[in-house]
Amino acid sequence: MWLYNAMPRISSLACQVYYRLTVGGARVEPEGAVLLVANHTNSLMDPPLVVVAAQRRVRFMAKSTLFTHPGISWLVKAVGSVPVYRQQDDRKLLSQNFDSFRDVSSALAEGHAVGIFPEGISHSASRLQPLKTGAARIALGAAVKIGNAFPIVPMGLVFRDRRTFRSAAHVIVGNAFEWDDLAGRPPTDKEAVRELTRRIEASMRTVTLNLHDWSDEQLVRCAERVWRAEFDVSADALDEMARLRAGTNALAQLRLGEESKWRPLARALRAHDRMLTRLGLTPRTLREQVSSDAALRWTITRVPQLAFVPLAAIGFVLFWIPREITAAVAEKLARAEGEDAVPTYRVLAGFLFFAIWFLLLAIASSFVLGAWGGLIVLLALPFVAFSALAVGDSRRLTWEAIRRFFVLRSQRDRVAALRERQRALAVQLQQLFEGEAV
Repeated sequence: MWLYNAMPRISSLACQVYYRLTVGGARVEPEGAVLLVANHTNSLMDPPLVVVAAQRRVRFMAKSTLFTHPGISWLVKAVGSVPVYRQQDDRKLLSQNFDSFRDVSSALAEGHAVGIFPEGISHSASRLQPLKTGAARIALGAAVKIGNAFPIVPMGLVFRDRRTFRSAAHVIVGNAFEWDDLAGRPPTDKEAVRELTRRIEASMRTVTLNLHDWSDEQLVRCAERVWRAEFDVSADALDEMARLRAGTNALAQLRLGEESKWRPLARALRAHDRMLTRLGLTPRTLREQVSSDAALRWTITRVPQLAFVPLAAIGFVLFWIPREITAAVAEKLARAEGEDAVPTYRVLAGFLFFAIWFLLLAIASSFVLGAWGGLIVLLALPFVAFSALAVGDSRRLTWEAIRRFFVLRSQRDRVAALRERQRALAVQLQQLFEGEAV
């Protein structure tokens, strides 16, 4: 457990480097027992995301095979993970789960935060997989030791493109649910275990997007963004997820033939989204009224960023080799485990290869600049790398803003028509999100 205390800092570094991460929703209590339950679609990158959202140290349950994995076992053990033995791995070891569940229940009774992925597997599906009963049994066992119920907090890990470096990732923290009526019953009570598992699943569905197929995601998100752009609605992450679920449910009913009246709306939304994408706009930016004075002021505020562009260019050249090596090695290592493992291996390989590269550049610099010069280069290289990331993100956002300004100014008639159509779509969506009949 030598890395356990450093988990929050290490997790934040790994997640903030690889993703453009945001966290929303409720707040996890900073002290005391809490069981964190999350969906599991991103292999070993999911635990760091949970830690970042919880803002505290967390002990995790991990499948037993990770404890013997040649490349990862040291990390799994170092952060204090507890093994869970699965039937598909080795039926003869299932009896050892009794000891594992007892240890985790004891950790909760001592006031620790424990993280678990109740689906039992990391997967690439577009919806929650059936939950295992382990989380419920652990919670009931801990409640017996504590003498009362404690918070079980759902977390939804949402990715736009989990494999892509610097893509968007979002963690939604849900509200703890009531289960005091079950807290006095033992983990051997099958009825209590089933009921608590049902409640855990219901809470997880409030923070996850359960799609029929990944191809539905763009349409559902477009519907939510159109609604949010046109009406004064809550920007809270949980409210946003509720609107996304409403869109998902409407699509499901459409497929079953129960809500065919929404079919024209779905087609219109897809066409609207395609047009906005072609113009480089979003539902929110479509409504912007950008004056020349505002554009000038915005441009002036961006001038200082030009000083960092050479730094970004230097970073791109300096770190091209370790970046390409990291990507190639991660793809090869993840081949046997599935695409959900790619980000995990990219992060682990990235830390290794970039550290080696920093050291090699520092040694090379020391022959020219001396020992102290090499040390300064070694200390400066991480700053250059992070600055290059920041400038790259800023440059992307700046280019998008410039393009939007010229589109909004040069295609006034088309933009006006799109605004009118978007308002009409939002009015129809209002009935969907508020549960009214057409």
